[in-house]
Amino acid sequence: MIPWIIATRNAGKLLELVPLFQTCGIDVVGLEDAGVREDPDEEHIECFDTFEANALAKAIHFTRLTGRPCIADDSGLCIDALDGGPGVRSRRAARDMGCVIDQRGEDAANNAAVLDECWNSGWAPPWRAHYVCVAAYADGGAGTSHVARGRTDGTLQPDRSGDAGFGYDPLFVSDDLGLSFGLASREAKARVSHRARAFALLLDSLPDTGR
Repeated sequence: MIPWIIATRNAGKLLELVPLFQTCGIDVVGLEDAGVREDPDEEHIECFDTFEANALAKAIHFTRLTGRPCIADDSGLCIDALDGGPGVRSRRAARDMGCVIDQRGEDAANNAAVLDECWNSGWAPPWRAHYVCVAAYADGGAGTSHVARGRTDGTLQPDRSGDAGFGYDPLFVSDDLGLSFGLASREAKARVSHRARAFALLLDSLPDTGR
């Protein structure tokens, strides 16, 4: 079977997703390994106000571009003190707040920007939060598409804890694990993460795809 494409260039996300699909007997490759050149316009694919619309737009874009079945996701951190923010803007939080992305990188800038907003909210830490992930599948050849949503709850702590994972993981303490995703092993995180739950539901929802 021709490998499906995971529509991401995020190495951390690939490390989480590839084993999940391998256990289901599905070969997958990221955009780089599939030979899909990076296009500046990719930044504008996720331009919608919902996780569902963004994930599906990305899956449809890359299945049309490559002619292969494609899976994609959109995910974000939703913090009660910020009325559910940064939400769909999680990856762009620092830029939205006018912060400069310096040599520390985008994740560090986003972490700092969101913490500043939480402190300014008037709510005391730790702040209740949850991660959301919507996973999408699209097959341009078959004209089919599916989406599924996963969620995991926890708190956002004011200090980093651990260096594993990516994004807001070092700040997010999982209710299920009792520790931050930055300290959790990849296997432990995969059992409870929003992304693992979303893709597990997505795979269960798919019809016979030749797996």
